[in-house]
Amino acid sequence: MQIDFQKSPDGLVPAVIQDAITNKVLMLGYMNRESLEKTVLDGKVTFFSRSKNRLWTKGEESGNFLIVKDLKVDCDQDTILIKASPVGPVCHTGADTCWDEKNVSNDFLSTLENIITDRKNNPSDKSYTASLFEKGINKIAQKVGEEAVEVVIEAKDNNDELFLNESADLLFHYLILLQAKGFQLADVISVLKQRHK
Repeated sequence: MQIDFQKSPDGLVPAVIQDAITNKVLMLGYMNRESLEKTVLDGKVTFFSRSKNRLWTKGEESGNFLIVKDLKVDCDQDTILIKASPVGPVCHTGADTCWDEKNVSNDFLSTLENIITDRKNNPSDKSYTASLFEKGINKIAQKVGEEAVEVVIEAKDNNDELFLNESADLLFHYLILLQAKGFQLADVISVLKQRHK
């Protein structure tokens, strides 16, 4: 990876940090050769802080590190794109991003997974999802099985609306089962990607 640190008089290049899962831009920092080498070596994003005039590992005080997942250089070789997994909020204000955005995907399945997580972590008597978590893994697995059978039944008929509704029920309950087992859809997608390399 060739980076042209000489394009700027101070030897710094911008580093755009993007969430590896949601694709939200989290922050912008600056790197010199030494901070880039430390980032690659440690697997945690390290910048050159212009205000502190030294290397600064994001999260060194707060514990909100940025774990490197991928690193790319732009076509002009003077800007770095780092895809990372944030450990906690990214901005010093406590916000998810330095643009005060929620770090969630624009993809509805990710939004739904976040809602399911919230129901799991903050149960309410009025929540169907929370009640399933309360009943435990066996009940959740049973619901996935029931919904799968209903999808098969509707697939044999010609009612597209019923088929799609039962498919939605199956996917919803499957997402709950994944979280009950400590996983998310991204974990399943990762397995699928590994199979197709």
